[in-house]
Amino acid sequence: MNEVVALVEDDEDIRLLVSETLAKERFRVAAFADARSFLAFLGKQTADLVLLDIMLPDADGFDLCRRLRSDPKLASLAVILLTARGQETDRVLGLELGADDYVSKPFSPRELVARVKAVLRRLAKPAAEGRRIDPGGGLIVDLDAFEATLDGRKLELTAAEFRLLQLFASSIGRVLPRESILQALWGEEKNATDRSVDVHVKNLRDKLGAAAGRVVTVRGVGYKMVE
Repeated sequence: MNEVVALVEDDEDIRLLVSETLAKERFRVAAFADARSFLAFLGKQTADLVLLDIMLPDADGFDLCRRLRSDPKLASLAVILLTARGQETDRVLGLELGADDYVSKPFSPRELVARVKAVLRRLAKPAAEGRRIDPGGGLIVDLDAFEATLDGRKLELTAAEFRLLQLFASSIGRVLPRESILQALWGEEKNATDRSVDVHVKNLRDKLGAAAGRVVTVRGVGYKMVE
């Protein structure tokens, strides 16, 4: 593997353990103890995924995730949050901010690596399919370029939001139960719940603007995209 994983973690023991584990899996690792050095790195280079601790000495991880998602150049960067705070409210907040996954401490390094690989596989899958979906209404989902446009304007979507839009756009008029969406986007990952689906749908609607009404809630079942 040649993917670059940026690790932002102030605990030196965890930083070394995770870095060594990822390196053994042939990932290229860039490790940082604070947000400042991480952002300086992103100003010069790029990464495929970031493992982001929420409680950093110079920043709040949630605020940093929000900053990444608001930057058009970094919005597609995959984000996995690392935290000792495992409450549902924190998990939901992380998802609302656009995180692709959420891992609570203490965690198994092997499980963390599996989650990193799973997120990167999901990112790579659309490009491999080599298709372009045109669901009408000026909306285009380009799987080769891994981007979506509305009336020619690029939508700044996270990886999870893009996959969700792809799923809707390829299933026009068909009701997608929450369970089906969960399986399509996250497979057997235990952290994903019906609430995860609802949060990502809300985020996608917010970014679709005038086209948000095309994603319709089917009460008690799930969602569908209409013509």
